[in-house]
Amino acid sequence: MDKEIMKLDNVGLIYQSKNGETEAVKNFSLSVKEGDFVAIVGPSGCGKTTMLSIMSGILKPTSGKVFIGGKNIYESKTYIGYMFQKDELFEWRTVWQNIMLGLEIKKQNTSKQQEYAKKLIEKYGLIDFVNKKPRELSGGMRQRVALIRTLVLMPQILLLDEPFSALDFQTRLSVCDDVYNIIKNEHKTAILVTHDISEAISMADKVIVLTKRPATIKKIRKINIKGETPLKRRESPDFSLEFNNIWKELDR
Repeated sequence: MDKEIMKLDNVGLIYQSKNGETEAVKNFSLSVKEGDFVAIVGPSGCGKTTMLSIMSGILKPTSGKVFIGGKNIYESKTYIGYMFQKDELFEWRTVWQNIMLGLEIKKQNTSKQQEYAKKLIEKYGLIDFVNKKPRELSGGMRQRVALIRTLVLMPQILLLDEPFSALDFQTRLSVCDDVYNIIKNEHKTAILVTHDISEAISMADKVIVLTKRPATIKKIRKINIKGETPLKRRESPDFSLEFNNIWKELDR
C-alpha cells in the first residue's frame, strides 16, 4: 500500500480586507501518496496558486489542517520544494552558483551535497554549462537549472506553480518531458498547478478539477494513458477523450 505523504483535511481559507471577507478555499480535502504526480486545474482566479501556498505552509488556513508525513505541516521536518512560474535565476551568478544558492542559504553547502549536485548536473546534460550565466542558456535549460537547484535540497514533495507558462509552445513540450523524466527518475512526489488541461493530462497520474472560488474539489480524475513521456501520452487516442471530460467539468 502506498504511503500517504500529504493530507489536507477540510481546509478553508478566508481573506480579511478593508471591504470585508473573501472566502478563497472551502472544504478542501485531499490525500497524496508517495510517488504521486498530481495536477490541479480550475477556472481562472479560482485559487490554484493559493492551494500551493497552503500546501507549502506559506499560507495558514483559516480552518482545517494540512499534514505532511502524518504530522501537522508546521511540525513536520519533511522538506517541500517549490518551483515558481519564472525560473528566478540570478543573472550575475553562474549556473553552479545558482544551483548552490539554496544550500548556501540553509548552510548545507557540504562536500556531500556538492557531489550530489554534480551528479544531477551531469545526469541531466548541464555539465558543459556550469560556468555559464543564465542569459547564455535556452529557456528549457534554465528550467532544468531551477529544478536541480530545488532537488539538491532533497525535497520529498515538489510543488510546481505553472513552471512552463513563460515558454513558447514548442519549448514547453520539450521541457515538460525533461521535468517529468527528472521527477520520475528521482522518485519525487509532485503537485502541479496549471491552466493547461493538455499539460495536466500529459504529466499527471491524477487531475484535480477545482470549482470556481471558493475553491473546492469538483472532480478527481485518474489518468491511465499509456506513454513513457508527456509527449508520447499526447499521441494516445485516449488523450482527447480525457481532455473533453475535464473540459466539460470546467465548463459546468
